[in-house]
Amino acid sequence: MWHDLFSVWWVWIVFGFALGVLEIMIPGFIFLGFAIGAVLTGVLVGLGMAPASLPVLLLVFAVASVLAWLALRRIVGVRTGQVKIWDKDVND
Repeated sequence: MWHDLFSVWWVWIVFGFALGVLEIMIPGFIFLGFAIGAVLTGVLVGLGMAPASLPVLLLVFAVASVLAWLALRRIVGVRTGQVKIWDKDVND
């Protein structure tokens, strides 16, 4: 069945690298956290530390992705002036 494919470690690694390529094509640190989370999930599955249940694997992926995203925000930071506040309407 297709859900058995998620219990294979290299599928998570390939998924992580695909998300990394997507991050290069569309920069902005949007997909990088997901890519790191997928690679970490693949490493945990490969080492036998993550259960093979699909819902639990998705939870591990989600938690790893959020932690990776938070770490990236701490390392890279938020640029000053990242948000543009509009004072006037463009049609004025």
